Amino acid sequence: MIHIGEYNTLTIIRETEPGLFLSDADDNEVLLPNRYVPEAFEIGENIEVFVYLDNEERMVAVTDKPYIQRNEFALLRCNEVNNYGAFLDWGMLKELFCPYKEQAFKMKKGGWYLVYCYIDEETNRLVASSKTNHFLDNKELTVSEFDEVELIASHPSDIGWNVIVNKKHAGLIYNDNIFQDISVGDKLQGVVKKIRPGNKLDIILGQVGYRNIEPNAEKIMHYLQDNSGYLNLTDKSSPDAIKDTLQMSKKSFKKAIGNLYKQKEIDIKEDGIYLVKK
Repeated sequence: MIHIGEYNTLTIIRETEPGLFLSDADDNEVLLPNRYVPEAFEIGENIEVFVYLDNEERMVAVTDKPYIQRNEFALLRCNEVNNYGAFLDWGMLKELFCPYKEQAFKMKKGGWYLVYCYIDEETNRLVASSKTNHFLDNKELTVSEFDEVELIASHPSDIGWNVIVNKKHAGLIYNDNIFQDISVGDKLQGVVKKIRPGNKLDIILGQVGYRNIEPNAEKIMHYLQDNSGYLNLTDKSSPDAIKDTLQMSKKSFKKAIGNLYKQKEIDIKEDGIYLVKK
């Protein structure tokens, strides 16, 4: 089967005046127009192409590389707006259409928007939607706590940044855990810090560089992330203060902060411990 909106590896079966005809294993055919035909080719060899519908709604293969594929998210520029919707630059000859009903906010020419690309069941055309939350699902999670995840910055809120997690789920990075500038569409690396009731995902930025160290160091890192990067303890703090705050012994505490300091995850000062901003 030839998949619209995706890369397909197809076989060159014949050369014609308008271009090369390509086929899949089920003998479905699609035209690769002359403008995309490589200088050297052989009948019977395979070629990777992107397939979509052209301006006349015909399935066509191209060698252009789109900025977004079917069932993906990407930040795209709006090139034009008319009475039906917006037309987005996705790196292809035919622009990607986003109807008004699929716009979270009315798009304007020259603006950049985070969108999801999918096939409209009525027209069989690829379309875009900036209502990205409609394409995320947290009912059945595919991630666990402390998993490293890929993120796309979706939109800010009063308490932090909403992010798309592994192109599937919705997550949130709280303001207290943000130590860098973030813009819509930014691709980031993060960690599932906590799964709250309702499968809500709390995310922190970065990679779990401290995953492989002993659990007490991990507990300290989580505390710092939860408290604006500050812990009111030092190696001179009393055992009771350490136990009350972190539920660990002073010996374990000193070992853990020693490891974190060596890994340049923390700074130890007279008034407490600070998370190193990266």
